[in-house]
Amino acid sequence: MQDLSESEETPAADLIAWAIRTYRDRFAIAVSFQKEGMAIVDMAWRLARDVHVFTLETGRLPEETERMMETVRERYGIVVERVRPEADEVRQMVARHGANLFRDSVELRRLCCEVRKVRPLERKLKELQAWATGLRREQSPERAGVPKLERQDGRIKINPLADWTDAQVEEYIRRRDVPVHPLYARGFASIGCEPCTRALLPGETGRAGRWWWERDSKKECGIHVAPEGVVRRAADPRGRGMLTDTNA
Repeated sequence: MQDLSESEETPAADLIAWAIRTYRDRFAIAVSFQKEGMAIVDMAWRLARDVHVFTLETGRLPEETERMMETVRERYGIVVERVRPEADEVRQMVARHGANLFRDSVELRRLCCEVRKVRPLERKLKELQAWATGLRREQSPERAGVPKLERQDGRIKINPLADWTDAQVEEYIRRRDVPVHPLYARGFASIGCEPCTRALLPGETGRAGRWWWERDSKKECGIHVAPEGVVRRAADPRGRGMLTDTNA
């Protein structure tokens, strides 16, 4: 697919088939076991039973997410790779700012996301030529411009469900009997780390359950959408100096 713009008219399953055929073991699917990611895993499994799937094991995942990894293994025969943060980086961050630093400021919350999610993903992506995510334009205003196919840092990022509606995701899950994360039944609409995610309250929509104590901030961790709201994957360089005392 030489012209990435061609992908906008390409069905999701065809994009995944192209990625598997083109990149083989240098292609992987990133999941947090939300409905979108599980739909992509199901599509890919129907094309290639040995598809590579990974998740960011932040060290703060809910028990239900841990169980989903076993569910994927039982249903699809896929052993999900756990991509973990560097232990020393986590230790330094917690020693300086505390285990629940994300409650103290938006900047510290972004630092926690960077150490536990963004940097591990950066390291993992160095092994790949292409990867797929469950990003959709309907998920938030910041994601409204997500393309189906984009080139980032020399590799291809595939968002095969970018143009799907909530109803299309639900229909695929129902029709294919795709496993669903247990937290959806408890009112969650977006699932992340346990202390930073809750069920939606009456009248709330989308990602309101993520970092719900924050006001006037982008509900993003920095993997897909940068702190300023630009759709891209980028770490906040200011966070790197916050791990240790620069005066030490």
